[in-house]
Amino acid sequence: MSGVSKMFSFRRLISEEAPEYWFFLVFVALLALVMIASSHSVDSKIHRISKKNKEVKEYRTRFVDGRSRLMKLQMESKVLNRIGKNGVKPSVDPPYKIIVE
Repeated sequence: MSGVSKMFSFRRLISEEAPEYWFFLVFVALLALVMIASSHSVDSKIHRISKKNKEVKEYRTRFVDGRSRLMKLQMESKVLNRIGKNGVKPSVDPPYKIIVE
């Protein structure tokens, strides 16, 4: 028998040295299961991170849109137009500073 076919022969699994091979096979199988579980865990985390990144982009877009709308509403001309309807007019006198000693 050649080296490769001797390595994969099933006679080892039923010989007197079989417990050593069985323990090794069980160990390799457990390592394979741990590797598969770890791979699935990493994949699910990657999907969650991707989903969270999309949410962050959406919230950032909402924030920028809201900030631009707020800046437009705070413009002096817009404020004057809105309060001018109630009869309030801007002051013609400049503000003065009150100093308290």
